[in-house]
Amino acid sequence: MTEDRIIQRYDRPWTFYALATLGSWMAWGGAVWLSHREGIGPAGLTIVAALLLLGLLFPFLTAWRLTRSDPVLRDDLHRRLARPDRRQLGLATLGAGIMLGSILLAQALSLLLGYSTEQFRFAAHASFSAGILPGWFPLVLAPIIEELSWHSYGTDCLRRHMTLFWTSIVFALYWTVWHAPLGMVAHYYQAQVAESGWIHTLNFALSLFPFVLIMNWLYYRSNRSILVAIVFHLSAGLFNEVFQTHPDTKVIQTGLLFALTAAIIAADPSFFFGQASFSARRFVVCRR
Repeated sequence: MTEDRIIQRYDRPWTFYALATLGSWMAWGGAVWLSHREGIGPAGLTIVAALLLLGLLFPFLTAWRLTRSDPVLRDDLHRRLARPDRRQLGLATLGAGIMLGSILLAQALSLLLGYSTEQFRFAAHASFSAGILPGWFPLVLAPIIEELSWHSYGTDCLRRHMTLFWTSIVFALYWTVWHAPLGMVAHYYQAQVAESGWIHTLNFALSLFPFVLIMNWLYYRSNRSILVAIVFHLSAGLFNEVFQTHPDTKVIQTGLLFALTAAIIAADPSFFFGQASFSARRFVVCRR
């Protein structure tokens, strides 16, 4: 079965996004309420962490529920989680290099505007927490769980009827809204961004657009490897937290990512705007 035909089997986008959103928001709504209670204590913080994790898991559980009864989709998922080949490893390395390079270049450019060289120092600890857990825990776990959701079902179910460009734009808009409750969870990353002012809040939302476009470019170039998407997402979170980066510098990074995205699209517009913009290499999946 060709890749085009397999993509057509991801045919329940409304079910996926409705359940994923409802489940995540219900869990995170509880985390918002509890995180602002006075005298919450370790037990309450543990529950906040559990609710944050539960909300993160809902899209994954929804994707699993929609694929488990279809042997073709199960085989497709197993293939995309298999050990990466040399080309996929190269694209994963490229993705990690893009995120590391963009934050280092943004920090270097910020020096011209008078920002401190202290930004190049490693951070002693994460700048946020997730309930009782330090921020490093969600920085590692969230990209893995999210990409097992978004790139096991969520992206391909949009890609059925859209070009790659519009698939990415629609998902980036959705992803911005999906993250919204996290901006109200005390001490969580998105809440700290919101508290830092409207410029940084807007920057977070805008940064998702080049991020998703680049990630989906890598995803489809790598023959829809979920592992490539995980590495890219993971590197973005870690490299933006491992240094003592000033929040304003992340605005510069967003500009750099927009410029890179524009260059990638200009270099191969048919890949983003063509109806059949999958990897040039086809593959076969046999029905059981």
